[in-house]
Amino acid sequence: MIKNIAIIAHVDHGKTTLVDKILFHCQLFRDNEEKGELILDNNDLERERGITIVSKNVSVKYKDVKINIIDTPGHADFGGEVERVLNMADGVLLLVDAFEGPMPQTRYVLSKALSLGLKPIVVINKVDKENCTPEIVHESVFELMFNLDATEEQLDFPVVYGSAKHGWMAEDWKKPAEDISYLLDQVVEHIPSPKVVEGTTQMQITSIDFSSYIGRIAIGRIARGSVKVNQQIALVKRDGSSVKTKIKELYTFSGLGKEKIDEMHCGDLCAISGIDNFDIGDTIADVENPEALPPISIDEPTMSMLFVVNNSPFFGKEGKFVTSRHLRDRLFKEMEKNLALRVEETGSADSFNVFGRGVMHLSVLIETMRREGYELQVGKPQVIIKEIDGRKSEPIELLSIDVPESSSGKVIELVTQRKGDMSIMEPKGDVMHLEFQIPSRGIIGLRSMIITATAGEATISHRFIKYEPWKGDIPSRNKGVLIVHESGTTIPFSMFKLQERGKFFLPPGMPVYEGQVIGENTRDNDLVVNVVKTKKLTNMRSSGADDKVKLAPPVEMTLEQAMEYIAEDEYVEVTPENIRLRKIYLKEHERKRAGNPKLTV
Repeated sequence: MIKNIAIIAHVDHGKTTLVDKILFHCQLFRDNEEKGELILDNNDLERERGITIVSKNVSVKYKDVKINIIDTPGHADFGGEVERVLNMADGVLLLVDAFEGPMPQTRYVLSKALSLGLKPIVVINKVDKENCTPEIVHESVFELMFNLDATEEQLDFPVVYGSAKHGWMAEDWKKPAEDISYLLDQVVEHIPSPKVVEGTTQMQITSIDFSSYIGRIAIGRIARGSVKVNQQIALVKRDGSSVKTKIKELYTFSGLGKEKIDEMHCGDLCAISGIDNFDIGDTIADVENPEALPPISIDEPTMSMLFVVNNSPFFGKEGKFVTSRHLRDRLFKEMEKNLALRVEETGSADSFNVFGRGVMHLSVLIETMRREGYELQVGKPQVIIKEIDGRKSEPIELLSIDVPESSSGKVIELVTQRKGDMSIMEPKGDVMHLEFQIPSRGIIGLRSMIITATAGEATISHRFIKYEPWKGDIPSRNKGVLIVHESGTTIPFSMFKLQERGKFFLPPGMPVYEGQVIGENTRDNDLVVNVVKTKKLTNMRSSGADDKVKLAPPVEMTLEQAMEYIAEDEYVEVTPENIRLRKIYLKEHERKRAGNPKLTV
């Protein structure tokens, strides 16, 4: 017997921890439990950010039932992953925090699951938290499903309470159990087994894996018939054309890995090697009578960025991959498995337009490339504008913010300045829950402003909802920047003299180049400054007198913050060891010729 389940949860509600505990319970990976490591988030970026970026397949045996668990990304920027992952499941575990309840991103994935007719089991996690309200969360989940047009059968969902962190799940949150077997029993009882459809082979490719030994591997769920090793098949493309090919190797999922197998049947998830030139959404079908399954619809990108080869004076000092050919090959390779990503050549050999689901989606790609040894520069994120019914339209997002009541006024002011319309304002314990509809343009750079205004106490999430007519101009960054006058090393003496002009992004002793942005001006104009000037020494003053200079600590930016901070005439330079801000035109006279109205000397 087989059960295919996907896990839906908001970022940091305990989804990956729960899957790990299921693996431990089913006698897998005991040593990881002792080390306190998460098995599923095996990508460095996922561990650091505490989010799931790429969905993964895991399989366990429980009471002679094979349970295939599909871990889905919780962030709306990874919607391209979510859509196709849910096509492999027959039911979902909806995991919600016993204090926070269902969040906007949970709603996004849940609406997709309900529309596909999947059966939900609600898991209310973290019931050991202080001030948690499991009963209220249960009601709000029911209300959410009702609002998402769930069927009566879907609304009659079983509820499991527990703490994944402490390894227990039970029927009553006030009576902790010994382990998580109650949850697995509910999965076996309530999640339907896949319907066995007899007939010729039919399987849709919903995910791609890659092995340096055997190349690309097609992953999907067998929709009809069976699949065998050395079977002749037809690969039906999205456009309806078909190519004859052969299955070389067949794998089933077992634990975290794959096992070779000779034959697999309808309803199971499998991985196939030996097929060439396939894409996500293609159908593996019978060679004599090829029938395609309906293609998977994928969320359209809402944001674009210009990726440019690094041409700064520090080019090639840190990276292994620095040429336009390296950049082009890496971006087109990413498109093969990152379904929501699009890459277009600009006509210039060294720049590419990259389209994605949001700043986070694109920043994860850039951060991954940086760690692989790539050097590149990226421009300011731009939203994708569409013409709808003859009117200029832009993407609108639902922005949800939980903030202490004392700071709510500042947050409302910041969001409304950026054309945000408030739809909900309600107290939730000690915090105020705010919801806005806001243009995607307005969210760029907003997070850092809200975090600053609330002293880091705001929780912010957003998801794309629709396109609406253009909302007009939105105020952008209202401060100018400090630009390096000449190349050299930053000197404490020079920086001390310039402290009243603004705040710096770099400490002293760092190499800089002409045209690099090293700080924010206190006024709204750009200012060219000399930070490499040393103090002229006389026979009356020793060089050691510099040691007494006191400088404010620099403002350090993450990649995402830097991407949101830059203006139209600036780039973020990304190398394996550094993130720098710079002007597109490094020389002052070039900037004047290009017509930068903010520039003064």
